[in-house]
Amino acid sequence: MTGRDRVAIVGVGYSTTGRNTGLTSRELALQAGLAAFDDAGMTPADVDGVAMCWSVAGPAPEGLEGVNAIDVARMLDVDPLYFDFSGGRVFMSSAQAALNAVRAGDCHTAIAFRVINQRKSVSQLMAADEPVYVADDQTHPTMPFGGMQFSQPFGSILPAQAMGAVIAQRYLDIYGATPADFAAHVLNQRHHASLNPDALFRDPLTLDDYYASRMISKPLRLLDCDYPVDSGSAVIFTTEERARDWRKPPVLVEAAVQGQTWRPSHSPEAVGDDCWNSPVTTAERLWSRTELRPGDVDVVQLYDGFSQISLLWLEALGFCERGGAGDFIRSGAARVGGKLPMNTDGGMCNVGRRHGANQCIEAVRQLRGECGDRQVQGAEVALWTNGYWWASLLTKG
Repeated sequence: MTGRDRVAIVGVGYSTTGRNTGLTSRELALQAGLAAFDDAGMTPADVDGVAMCWSVAGPAPEGLEGVNAIDVARMLDVDPLYFDFSGGRVFMSSAQAALNAVRAGDCHTAIAFRVINQRKSVSQLMAADEPVYVADDQTHPTMPFGGMQFSQPFGSILPAQAMGAVIAQRYLDIYGATPADFAAHVLNQRHHASLNPDALFRDPLTLDDYYASRMISKPLRLLDCDYPVDSGSAVIFTTEERARDWRKPPVLVEAAVQGQTWRPSHSPEAVGDDCWNSPVTTAERLWSRTELRPGDVDVVQLYDGFSQISLLWLEALGFCERGGAGDFIRSGAARVGGKLPMNTDGGMCNVGRRHGANQCIEAVRQLRGECGDRQVQGAEVALWTNGYWWASLLTKG
């Protein structure tokens, strides 16, 4: 992205975040949006686009409310509204929509959201004989379909199974990694969380603590999984030309890409080297869009819905060899003060599930120099990822 096509991030914000807050999706979105406006020094009149990755994909199950971009625009008093987007499952959906709308000129400033409310888990729904809304984010109760028809009848229902454990086990089997590599990642993230006053979990962890945490779906333990919370997150994108007008120094989007094979890594019908396909496809495309190289990156925020995702990204992006992420982390390279600090806010396992929005926001704050005890000194280039299939490079404005 060069010249007039460059897009900048000028504001970020969070809602109240925690377990069972009692806040609705609309209240979480409103809080996050107002926080982002305040961060940027903006008013609603300065924004003309809203992109929402909402709490429930598709029609909301009975008793649960979704929230869409037009709802949020009305609550925030964004008028006129020249661009709106509602949909997707993780933050990159709304981030990509907002970024592309600004770059295309559909609007000059767009605010992107990810709002999540805690829901009953699949296990809780099944125990109560309530409808199960399966991992494909569709709303057909209980009847598996698509790839799920070949896995759900055999017990692969939970995200920790369908999107986590199968790929985690394959990673261990194929690349010579061990659960100790997952443990190194978990302990590294908790160290960073201990430096983050906004983290929900800050107490130090030991290897014994990791191995004592209960197994969720082998080989993933409880501490390998992100922490469900009520949360709202917002990021404001605008043109490079307008970016200098606001309260905080702009952070420029150097490159942002999505890439996956037709059998994405998280899919239950994935075959072949499903550890390696989508992250590598995305990484190759990312590096083709910039003159920057892995050695130019100062800090990374790698999606940590489950431990193996962060490790796969570390390897696919070229920061270490295949199967070498555990050794890289144990060397101290991934810690603040090391060669490539990773997940410096503590990751979603410690700050709560934000579906990738926290990775973006922490990258922005690092480049602004706002991270206190966990600040990476001299950070000028940051990289963040979302799921198995989205990556973005950010540079100091």
